[in-house]
Amino acid sequence: MSDDPTSNVRLLAPAQVGEVLGVSVDEVMELVLEGRLRGLRVGAPARWRVEAASVDEYLDEQAEEARRMALWRQSQTASFPELWGGGFVRKTD
Repeated sequence: MSDDPTSNVRLLAPAQVGEVLGVSVDEVMELVLEGRLRGLRVGAPARWRVEAASVDEYLDEQAEEARRMALWRQSQTASFPELWGGGFVRKTD
């Protein structure tokens, strides 16, 4: 087994990342240039590649953001008795 820390790094082409995320290659490159995905240029001629682990991390971040937004929206529709306990609690169903 190698002690090289890069031995487990898997690199994907921007088109592959775009397919996974359901976005265009231009949008993938924008995410790389913004630093939201880790990418590097390899080879001759140099071509962009994106670390597969950063795609997983990006998807996890997006899921967490969606979860937080759902909780925020839910809190905006809650009544004071629901928030503070006691009183009448209205049912949303």
